[in-house]
Amino acid sequence: MGPIRPMLREVGLTDQQWRVLRVLVDQGPVDASTLARAALLYAPTVTRILRDLVARGLVERFTNPADGRRSIIKISPQGRAIVDRTAKRTRVVLDQYAERFGPSRLAALQTELVALVEAIGEGEELLGEE
Repeated sequence: MGPIRPMLREVGLTDQQWRVLRVLVDQGPVDASTLARAALLYAPTVTRILRDLVARGLVERFTNPADGRRSIIKISPQGRAIVDRTAKRTRVVLDQYAERFGPSRLAALQTELVALVEAIGEGEELLGEE
């Protein structure tokens, strides 16, 4: 993240805000709990981030039609524009990392990371069943 942070700061985003916006771009409108899990952030942190992003017009919050007590969060056109512009710049850095590391090593790493996430998820399920 080191080389990417200055790019985020230029557009007034923290690492965590960037993760929230990227999840919204990748997954579309979601509820806050889903957003927190996907962004790997605690729910209170996401609540604070959303308050700021809504105030800045980067995300929009709607009442969930299926459950009026919950909100659905979606990225605004302004938020999407910031992500699109910034992602083009960060993509260059990430492509350089991938090239230096090597395509086959990167693919193996990604496979192992998916396996780790799945194993952690299974571990959380086991803990919840006790």
